[in-house]
Amino acid sequence: MSVQLSKQSIDLGIVTTNGAAMLPFYRDVLGFKYLREMPMPGGSGVMHQMLCGESMIKLVVLDQVPAQGVPGGIQAATGYRYWTITVSNLAEMVQLCADKGHKVVMKERELRPGVKIAIVEDPDGNWVEFLQLG
Repeated sequence: MSVQLSKQSIDLGIVTTNGAAMLPFYRDVLGFKYLREMPMPGGSGVMHQMLCGESMIKLVVLDQVPAQGVPGGIQAATGYRYWTITVSNLAEMVQLCADKGHKVVMKERELRPGVKIAIVEDPDGNWVEFLQLG
């Protein structure tokens, strides 16, 4: 038996207490379509829902700092370390992030013929990989 999808995309939850920097990064710099703000159960914060293509990005802004994981790159710790957005304007996205003061962890490079990547950090230190094909 395998998973039987009822939606052809994923929802990604990003938890932060740094909403003032994180929301503008994802909504304004990366240009995700903003859908709504919802209160978190128990009044412990809010969730901002945005679309990245067909995938839902749920930015959860908590009122109090939770137990901290280790932010950073792929080899910083186990678990989810980065996520990938496939784009058609890799160089422009990296330059836009850099121009807005976000750290470029890995400059644009070709992994193999026809496949280029670059990685930037969001304001909390999470890695966002941009991938361009062709």
